Amino acid sequence: MPQHPASRSLRWSLLAAPVAGVMVLAGCSGGAAEDSGSTDGASAGGFTLMVAQANDADDFYAQMVDAYTAETGAEIEVIPYPSDAYNTQVTTQFQAGNAADVAILSPGTGQPISVITLAEAGFLEPLDDTSAGVIPEGTESLYEVDGEIYGQPTALTPVGLIWNAAAGAEAGVDEYPATYDDLLAACTDARAGGKSFTVLAGAIPFNTGLFAQLVSATRVYEETPDWNEQRAAGDVTFADSGWKQTLEDVVAMNEGGCFQDGAAGGTFDAITAGIGGGTSLTAAVPGSAATSIGEAAGIDLTVQAFPPADGQGDFTLASANYAWAINAAADDDAKAAAQDFLDWVAEPEQAQKYADLSGAVPITGVSADTLLPEYEPIGALLESGAFTGLPNSTWPNPAVYDALGVGVQGLLTGQKTVDQVLADMDAAWGD
Repeated sequence: MPQHPASRSLRWSLLAAPVAGVMVLAGCSGGAAEDSGSTDGASAGGFTLMVAQANDADDFYAQMVDAYTAETGAEIEVIPYPSDAYNTQVTTQFQAGNAADVAILSPGTGQPISVITLAEAGFLEPLDDTSAGVIPEGTESLYEVDGEIYGQPTALTPVGLIWNAAAGAEAGVDEYPATYDDLLAACTDARAGGKSFTVLAGAIPFNTGLFAQLVSATRVYEETPDWNEQRAAGDVTFADSGWKQTLEDVVAMNEGGCFQDGAAGGTFDAITAGIGGGTSLTAAVPGSAATSIGEAAGIDLTVQAFPPADGQGDFTLASANYAWAINAAADDDAKAAAQDFLDWVAEPEQAQKYADLSGAVPITGVSADTLLPEYEPIGALLESGAFTGLPNSTWPNPAVYDALGVGVQGLLTGQKTVDQVLADMDAAWGD
């Protein structure tokens, strides 16, 4: 199995909230550019690329660019922005007409920097058949407008609870819970051992929303994989579906002491400190965090599915959370150079390299032979297709996910009820 270089640390920002959607998962940043990344600076045969970067070591995009430059001689400028400012940078610069030639975006429609949202606004350039060829079957709607493809997925990113088995053993939780009832019991044991079962960035709607989506994998999508399509058709609502059980289970976890003290005010730093320091056993984050936090802290972490409740099967989340996209306002030379690069990263060898660097799964296919060891606990689910993409990637607008993330915050503080959050989500969806 491929291994990560030991020097890589904390590469776990999620593009544009989910997650999901997701583009913020760490608060620190290094090397952020102050200028706009205008296409005026693109060299002949090269282009500019804007990316989110959590810290100086969060450089896998730059490593891919360096490898391409070494092979082709193309000059590419990578312009990093802090993860927590990236969404604003993308939308502001596209609207101002001075965005980079290429940007990392989020598939679908669920957030401001989503591929479909920006393509329909006329900001993106159609891509070629090679780009279209790496899109996972059944997800074309996340990248396609009027028969044209506007985004090329980078990799498949599993999302789960990263599990610190050593910290669990210290607290008397010797095995990852197999069921939701086992999880609640583990929360009690962890508390007795001076730890929390889960650390949550409760002050960050991106993370509270991601956690709820992870719970929904079994509560909603395991039984009804096309739930989003049914919601779009008006056949179901958040209020009358498994989403109610999803949020009720979050409330039960909060009442059962599953989250760290002060979880409602938690930040991403709390996740890093809680998992890395062994004071919490799990956290809901992209799977790549298992490697990045583990390497930084010198511990072994794995990615686990959220435990099912009675009558539910094992199921998890995994999706292409990020996509390359070309700015429609770039000059023709930059567009051609950018498409050449996208064709190169679509090759199986390069797709594997990107997955290894970023802690993800190659977009060209899931195989136990190429999965990182961190994903071994969910390897069978990934190989068999027992997973769904981030639910919010096909929600009709960002307000639905905002209602979920902010709503879970309200559940933690007691300022919202489950029924109120569900009603807010249905209202945000619209007719």
